[in-house]
Amino acid sequence: MKNIALVGAGYWGKNLARVLGEFGRLRVICDPDEAVAGPIAQKHGATLVDDLAPILKDDAVTAVVVSTPAISHFELASNALAAGKDVYVEKPLALDDRDARRLCTLANEHDRILMVGHLLQYHPAYLALLEIVDAGRLGRLQYIYSHRLNFGKIRTEENILWSFAPHDISMILGLANAMPSRVDATGHAYLHGENPDITTTHLEFSSGLKAHVFVSWLHPYKEQRLVVVGDSGMAVFDDTRPLAEKLVLYPHSVSWRGGQPEPNKADAEPIAIDDREPLRNEVEHFLDCIETRKTPRTDGEEGTRVLSVLNAAQQAVDARAPQIAIGGPDRALEHPGVMIHPSAEVDEGVSIGAGTRIWHHVHVLGNTRIGSDCVLGQGVMAGPNVRIGNNVKIQNNVAIYDGVTLEDGVFCGPSCVFTNVLTPRAEVERKDEFLPTRVGRSATIGANATIVCGNEIGHHAMVGAGAVVTHPVAPHALVVGNPARQVGWVSASGERLGEDLICPRTGDRYELDRDGQLRKASDR
Repeated sequence: MKNIALVGAGYWGKNLARVLGEFGRLRVICDPDEAVAGPIAQKHGATLVDDLAPILKDDAVTAVVVSTPAISHFELASNALAAGKDVYVEKPLALDDRDARRLCTLANEHDRILMVGHLLQYHPAYLALLEIVDAGRLGRLQYIYSHRLNFGKIRTEENILWSFAPHDISMILGLANAMPSRVDATGHAYLHGENPDITTTHLEFSSGLKAHVFVSWLHPYKEQRLVVVGDSGMAVFDDTRPLAEKLVLYPHSVSWRGGQPEPNKADAEPIAIDDREPLRNEVEHFLDCIETRKTPRTDGEEGTRVLSVLNAAQQAVDARAPQIAIGGPDRALEHPGVMIHPSAEVDEGVSIGAGTRIWHHVHVLGNTRIGSDCVLGQGVMAGPNVRIGNNVKIQNNVAIYDGVTLEDGVFCGPSCVFTNVLTPRAEVERKDEFLPTRVGRSATIGANATIVCGNEIGHHAMVGAGAVVTHPVAPHALVVGNPARQVGWVSASGERLGEDLICPRTGDRYELDRDGQLRKASDR
């Protein structure tokens, strides 16, 4: 039964096409490059198209495999999930862990399978290594390091961290069965001055386990080695070695005599593994999941965890600031799963949801509640008594004052302003005159806009950059200017609507109700 569509038949997509074709499941390939994709489609008896839209409307296609540049993963995967398709996405799942969480939510809402292509999770040697660790043959894990080095394909659309490291981070998180409490990374760009060609990422776990990932595409020879060190033994997974030598157990130990450590070396034990292609294992697992509806080994949640580490590492590389904290050793207990930069201040009595990232010089004051998967950019101040929903993005230098409520999905552009009194004076105390301001779900406030207190911004509304809002803004309204005036309507996707009130991005139809308010045509 040919029921799978492959989006992208390039560098890695051609391998997915081969394996899907071998399983007899490849129905259609979507790729604009007919010269490359045409022969592949013909070889596997698949149809070639250059537009995803008809695939999403084809009931015969039940699953979509995405193998395109990483920047397009979120949009393609979200469109496929919304169309009711099961989805496999090559690594990384997205470029932002907030987008990855949105994909997980979308998959749950539509009861669809979402799987990430972390190939080495399906390598027979890694699976055998995981069994060794789980059985306790290495004892308590102390240190893991991974080298993924080569002088090979050098990319310009992504750096070495995002190209090579996801697989290794995925394996390390699987072995640790935990998220790191701290991430530190350095990188150097030698070819183009922007994208690092070499990065080293250090991970620290609350258990005491430490790990590092060294990746480079400027290395004289190929090296793909994962070393796991425990207090009762060591193991090496070297993917460049022959099958019989890919996984080797070293039952070394250390004993103490007279207060001095002495190494006890033991003979190496090669571990027998299956001679089976990892990609075939991975694709077969996806096919099994879409048939049985079981959760994939590398589901969206696993992909999101890997992205959280990647993003923390990227921020450390960009800022040249070591020890970017994910929760931090002291804050991890109070705010588990939250990344708080060491320069940020979070007062007592603050609640922060998992997946939220709080960056340089942010100050969160008491009795403030922040939801999950938010981003507070450099120099943000929030509180006291502020309520911020889930998936909210507040860019640099924004102050969220007492009485402001930001509902789920709100975007605040850099240096936008919220007031809390109508006629402030430095010499007149007016805290009892604070007026509440509510910003509705998924609304957007542009850079340098001013929201005068007491005015509600409706859901999905859009306030243009520099606008001054002096009156309530209707849901879906687009307002600009000083004072702000409505100049049109925007869809839930943020697209300006024409006279036909059809969203050019999603095709959703809108209509005006009898009160002149915009709503989806289906919301009756």
